[in-house]
Amino acid sequence: MKITLHEPITLENFLKLPENKPANEYVDGHIYQKPMPQGKHSRLQLKLCEAVNRMAEERQIALAFPELRCTFGGRSIVPDVTVFSWERIPFDAEGEVENAFEIAPNWTMEILSPTQRATKVISNILHCLNYGTQLGWFIDPDERSVLVFLPDQQPLELSGEDRLPVPEFLELDLTVAQVFGWLKAGK
Repeated sequence: MKITLHEPITLENFLKLPENKPANEYVDGHIYQKPMPQGKHSRLQLKLCEAVNRMAEERQIALAFPELRCTFGGRSIVPDVTVFSWERIPFDAEGEVENAFEIAPNWTMEILSPTQRATKVISNILHCLNYGTQLGWFIDPDERSVLVFLPDQQPLELSGEDRLPVPEFLELDLTVAQVFGWLKAGK
């Protein structure tokens, strides 16, 4: 949902605003509020983060973050899941994860909510790709499909037993059916 302002706001002024839930995103001088996640969305988001972090965190390969604000290239967006390779994660002097991420993720995942516009979500994935993201997933729970975005390629539409591509630094083997299987209790 676009929040209408009489005049466009600057990114600097947007970043001074208090955070709220659901999160606001900044695109081209305008503020857009993300929809509140519902059951399917939340479940997929949780399981995707768990799958990546289970195999990558202890070995310090990568971290997956849910709803992490990323500010780069004139936008401030909050993808549903972002994955950063370990060497790109900003850590402070105490070795703790920084609050501000001012770089594009290695991998971005967006889960379409019933009230979201697909073009808005895809626009954020494309923005990430333009700033160095290696992979984008657009997950549509209603269609049970995943659009895969890779730099300088046409999107791939995957479904069923199709294997999902992941960044080279991860050893994660998932099919589209496995991802949507997480929507069932006990999976």
